[in-house]
Amino acid sequence: MMTTVSNDQMRDVADNILMSATHTGLRSGNRLPTERELAHALKLSRTTIRNAMALLESEGVVSREVGRGTFLRRDPDVVLGVEVGHSRAHSVVGNVSPADVMNARILIEPAALAATVENATASDFAEIERCLIGGENAADYDEFERWDLALHQAFVRASHNPLIENMYHFIAEARLSVAWGSLKRRSDTPERREHYCNQHREIAQALANRDGRSAREAMMRHLGSVEDNLQRAAQS
Repeated sequence: MMTTVSNDQMRDVADNILMSATHTGLRSGNRLPTERELAHALKLSRTTIRNAMALLESEGVVSREVGRGTFLRRDPDVVLGVEVGHSRAHSVVGNVSPADVMNARILIEPAALAATVENATASDFAEIERCLIGGENAADYDEFERWDLALHQAFVRASHNPLIENMYHFIAEARLSVAWGSLKRRSDTPERREHYCNQHREIAQALANRDGRSAREAMMRHLGSVEDNLQRAAQS
């Protein structure tokens, strides 16, 4: 008998899909089974499977192509390795401030781009472009912030270094905290969003040119802008 799950269990469904892919040897670039096949295997409704796929797509783990199917964009075992640390990440980020988040970002993100310049693939650049367009077309702060996080995760994932990716997972978790979200929202203006988008384009162009120095410098300028705006918001 088919069963349904609550929204709180959607993460588990998504992880079960990835676990199944791992057990069958699927890797990044491979096509996943159809929704019907997954629903039958996991004894869930197709709607539940579809919602779990939407979650994975929003995280950049899969891409759904009309007429072709759903494809893995990341190795499922690597993704699951990140998720194993999920509860630990929550315990860590609960004790950090927005200043801690910015310090960690300044240490990790510019340095990670050296590996991105060396290892990024055409698929990585396509994902970066998708996130760039999403941010540029965002209608409000919340939508922009989702695309902003997705873009910075895409920059790091394109390094193809599982250790760097796992380290950045803690930063991503911290960016979802109430303290960070409240301060970032207070610092937001449409003009600043536009400025961030321009800076994102500059970073992406340097990466596409395989220019590690320019990419690192562009990221440092961008993070400096974010930090300055957060400090102004904190003092207001």
